[in-house]
Amino acid sequence: MLTIKEIHAAKPTDKVRRVHDARGLYLEISPAGGKWWRFKYKFGKKEKRISVGTYPETSLAVARDRRDEFRKLIASGIDPGVRRRAQRDAIDIEDVSSFEVIAREWHAQRIALWSPEHAERVLNRLSKEVFPYIGELPIGKVKAPNLLAALRRILDRGLTETAHRARADCSQVFRFAVATGRAEEDPTAHLKGALPPVKAKHFAAITDPKRVGALLRAIQSYRGDPTSTAALQLLPLVFVRPGELRYAMWSEFDLDEAMWRIPAARMKMKREHLIPLSRQAILILRNLEPLTRYRGVSLNKSDYLVFPSLRSRDRPLSENTLNGALRRLGFAQDEMTSHGFRAMASTLLHEQGWNSDAIERQPAHAPSDHVKAAYHRGEHLAERRKMLQSWADYLDGLTNGASVVPISVRK
Repeated sequence: MLTIKEIHAAKPTDKVRRVHDARGLYLEISPAGGKWWRFKYKFGKKEKRISVGTYPETSLAVARDRRDEFRKLIASGIDPGVRRRAQRDAIDIEDVSSFEVIAREWHAQRIALWSPEHAERVLNRLSKEVFPYIGELPIGKVKAPNLLAALRRILDRGLTETAHRARADCSQVFRFAVATGRAEEDPTAHLKGALPPVKAKHFAAITDPKRVGALLRAIQSYRGDPTSTAALQLLPLVFVRPGELRYAMWSEFDLDEAMWRIPAARMKMKREHLIPLSRQAILILRNLEPLTRYRGVSLNKSDYLVFPSLRSRDRPLSENTLNGALRRLGFAQDEMTSHGFRAMASTLLHEQGWNSDAIERQPAHAPSDHVKAAYHRGEHLAERRKMLQSWADYLDGLTNGASVVPISVRK
């Protein structure tokens, strides 16, 4: 039997050298000096070998214990080599059926149905909040307590809405796995009542006309890069969702016709949305056009982002950039956000007496009435064109510090 002293004394030669211990265990020494434990055995009249580990990571005592385990398997009629391969295959199967692998597969299949910003938010949420904790688990072994532990980490940071969204994302992943035969159930169903309810959230917005004027003057004085400056100036005039503006492509704009056509794929409600452009909006876009329409980054070799990011020109401006600009201009998060321009416009336009349906169609809110929902995508288009020009003129007046009376809204 080998001793530690003999192992240390064993030197490599120009050929593979074997130093035997007992009962089939031996140490194999390569010409380069590497040392591997091997176990030689017979099974079904065939001589076979199996690796036991490397030395010194695997000690002599551990190597002998593993050899004895292999001998017990052989005595029970089990080939240790075949068993090891089966275990490795099982691990491989679990790897390709892990929660993260299946979640990414689900995301890839859904991405064509979502707006780019929504697809990015979902994947970022899963990557940050879920994958680090249950991503490597085989999806069939993820149980409600595993998922709840991950969600509680989000709750501990006070992000209740994010926790609910992550739970909903995971539910869709599990249902996809059930449909494709890789899971038996959706464990998120067992989490009903486990998360605190989401409190109603409203985006901060300035709606007092005098304060709106101060906000617009601050935006006019902003000295950021031309792209973010233009985006910040355009938001009050069109009051779309920030993501709809940030992902805008030049092909969507017809400046001669004064129209912006947002394709259904980029809209939350999955319907094409038409936005008439005021003279002020067209001027902003005309000034930006030489900078990004022909010198920007093409996503499909013929089209360009209107508002590309400065850090990565193949990506759009981030929402954090717009909100950060508002912070630098002195407006706190609980005072004004990039989303708040929608509420600002809706509040003031309602106060001015504009048709409620026309106002709600402009930010593409879903009609609550099914009959209204069936109307043509250009519903109230003529009225909205008039309204948006009046709105832009009204904002100009507030910017100049005047007490502005809007033009007659409906005759």
